[in-house]
Amino acid sequence: MGGERANDPPTGTATGPAASYPGHWEADVVLRDGGTAHIRPIRPSDADRLTRFYARLSDETIYFRFFSLYRELSARDVARFTIVDHTDRVALIATVGEEMIGVVRYERISPTEAEAAFNIEDAHQGRGIGSIFLEHLAAAARERGISRFVADVLPSNRKMLRVFEEAGYVVSHELDDGVVRLAFDLEPTEDSRAVAYAREHRAEARSVERLLRPRSVAVVGPSRSEGSMGATVLANLVRDGFTGTVHAVNPHLAEVGGHTAYDSVRDIPGEVDLVVVAVPADQVDSVVADSAAKGVRGLVVLSGGFAETGEPGALDRQRRLVNRARGSGMRVVGPASLGILNTDPDIRLNASLSPQLPPAGRVGFFSQSAAMGIALLDQVSRREFGLSSFVSAGNRVDLSGNELMQFWQDDAATDAVLLYLESFGNPRKFSRIARRLARLKPVVVVKSGRFVNRPPVGHQVRQTRAPAAAVEALFRQAGVIRVDSLHELFDVGQLVAHQPLPAGPRVAVVGNSAALARLAIDACDEAGLAVATAAPPLPAAATPEDLSTALREAFASEDVDSVVAVFIPPLQTRDEVVAEALVEAAGSSGKTAVATFLGMRGVPEGLRSADGRNVLPSYATPEDAVGALAAVTAYSAWRAKPAGHTVQPSGLDVRAARALVADLLGSRDAVELDHGALTELLACYGVELWPLRPVPTRAEALAAAADLGYPVALKSLAPQLLHRSDLGGVRLDLENEAALDSAYATMAARLGPRSAGFFAVQAMAPTGVSCVIGCFEDPLLGPVVSFGVGGVATELLGDVAYAIPPLTDTDLSGLVRSVRAAPLLFGHRGIEPVDLAAIEDVTARLARLADDLPEVAELELNPVVAAVSGASVLTASGRLARPEIRSDRGPRALLPG
Repeated sequence: MGGERANDPPTGTATGPAASYPGHWEADVVLRDGGTAHIRPIRPSDADRLTRFYARLSDETIYFRFFSLYRELSARDVARFTIVDHTDRVALIATVGEEMIGVVRYERISPTEAEAAFNIEDAHQGRGIGSIFLEHLAAAARERGISRFVADVLPSNRKMLRVFEEAGYVVSHELDDGVVRLAFDLEPTEDSRAVAYAREHRAEARSVERLLRPRSVAVVGPSRSEGSMGATVLANLVRDGFTGTVHAVNPHLAEVGGHTAYDSVRDIPGEVDLVVVAVPADQVDSVVADSAAKGVRGLVVLSGGFAETGEPGALDRQRRLVNRARGSGMRVVGPASLGILNTDPDIRLNASLSPQLPPAGRVGFFSQSAAMGIALLDQVSRREFGLSSFVSAGNRVDLSGNELMQFWQDDAATDAVLLYLESFGNPRKFSRIARRLARLKPVVVVKSGRFVNRPPVGHQVRQTRAPAAAVEALFRQAGVIRVDSLHELFDVGQLVAHQPLPAGPRVAVVGNSAALARLAIDACDEAGLAVATAAPPLPAAATPEDLSTALREAFASEDVDSVVAVFIPPLQTRDEVVAEALVEAAGSSGKTAVATFLGMRGVPEGLRSADGRNVLPSYATPEDAVGALAAVTAYSAWRAKPAGHTVQPSGLDVRAARALVADLLGSRDAVELDHGALTELLACYGVELWPLRPVPTRAEALAAAADLGYPVALKSLAPQLLHRSDLGGVRLDLENEAALDSAYATMAARLGPRSAGFFAVQAMAPTGVSCVIGCFEDPLLGPVVSFGVGGVATELLGDVAYAIPPLTDTDLSGLVRSVRAAPLLFGHRGIEPVDLAAIEDVTARLARLADDLPEVAELELNPVVAAVSGASVLTASGRLARPEIRSDRGPRALLPG
């Protein structure tokens, strides 16, 4: 659809043998309706596939593509279309199963410009394939040095015109001889990224919805053995009242659990939306094939025996599972999954090994661990708060927490999200989605491996080399409430599920126990909450009226944002009366409330209002109650702040920087950057690196100082002495030739005869505070930016803050101000405050450099002297290396299986 303007049909000959096949262009993608397809470069072996595809096209689609009704492809046409060089002539195809459903291509018409053309099978038009094709073709073109696309489209071809017009690029239109010629630059823009992310969100949310809202479920592998996985799931579906149709598949039985047992999924009459797989690992391939032939939408694979075993061949089996499923349009939960749940009364889906469907509630819950899932669901029941839906990802070969968050953002039944994570597949995408979701709904995360970056067996993820503080920064920027334990996950979860967010940090403590009140006050002080009211505790003999009065006064106070109620069993008043008073006072106030009530944990019946709308969570100890309240208060403060906008420094020359990096790296795997290369690279991003003149001799030192102008600094460039004035490696404020000559002689004598070759002279910077600004490329997190105040004490204490680009102005401000030594920047002990805007500008430019150039393995600006006016970058060091492809960079695609 859209493309070659041809009164002459598209004949021509192949251009010779194809260039090396670009396998990294292959990708699985999620389509608009939630299904999947595989995109890859075309191959000569696709000749028959292309011929079959073309034969299925309607006359209108052919006319839109070729501007004439060219009904059959000749052998020459097929050869020309399937034999390409992957450089000047590129073609990508989309497949579902073994069949091609679309093809997109470009042909270079100048060194930097190419003509693009699309063709999508009629039955698959409207699934969003065109927009995904455009993203992938543009990425391939940019890789081949093409920066602009043109395309000819008939005015009546509205679908294709919309693909270009709605892509977020600035598109020019020109009508010539009844054909619209479109042209646009391929460099991604904020608008094009926003469009792609919005489409990704809708597609992935739809993909999850299809899994959680099936109309029919087939369980493959149920037996008559009580307790087997298949039999358990089959029984759970029926017992918990699944509103759709349930089928059983077992070729060795005629009937199981009161259901007809079919030989395969193919044999089930009617449509099947979801298949739960509970067969040995070596039988899963055949189930996938049968499900694909049946047109199933998704698989929940309970079966183990995949990568989690670490056995030879198990990983290949796992990859084969996900690749075949995705390639056939299906999503996969698992393998080694506990299953999925949806408590919606219209669905009541318990396609899991859980012995009961949790009560319906407002919390979405994702767990990577099947074994942990049972314990997690047990805690949900014990604490008596309900779920909207639950997914156990197991080895997480396909469906991930990122996609669940996409779904829960729009899910009207979900008000809060809990995540139990064991590893990150795509943390950059997690950060992007969580940041958006957390603006609407609380996201509470517990991630194992906090101190050991070693993912569980079976999780095929990259390992991070970043410090734990960098991962913390990712959560903090996204507004995620990170907790340290499952205990805290549920503590915070029950609060965000049932209470309004605190309006501020001011807390009232009310209760009938001085000891409990004191513990609560201490916990508030430690957590940074302000105890606005701590009335004397009520006596044990307090009447219900006394209790209600104290609670009403606390909630009514304008100085109180939240109330912590602490009660032990009263002597004169029934427990129920205390509970009723708590619930009534909390509900009528609209303020946040937590309680330590009779040592109960969770949301017991007594702490619910009659209509079930008012629920007061109870905690076993005051410390637990205050800990949860503090975490939610911090989240509420984050949410109340403006989201900020992505920082876009002016005066950048990204193209020149990319060309420079390519030239410096050449064919090498890595290269250290010298001062000249660093100066040139940083200049592309508007950062001036001060001149540094190497001076092997005293005479050269004097000459350099004369050129630069006094006062100067004399520095040793020996790696162990860089920035170490305490070790005699730096002499500052040398006012004249005599001072420089003396310093040179003294340093050379002290550091040894070979030290002179490592000396350099530099002009003196204005007086200020030395800072260290750096970035590095992490295999998992991608670019990471760091900031710290210079000094040995800072290094020893690890007082460094981190952030993950792209940065908003809010991120940038928080990064610079979050180090413990930050008061030095604001005028500590009478020192004049430094130019924070200048420091933030340098940091923003380095962050943008790190985001744009993954080849920059590490780069450090040290020192950056922040003065009263301006910031001076005196020294830099850096290294380039060939990076891994970032997990969330480029066109929309699922992670490889």
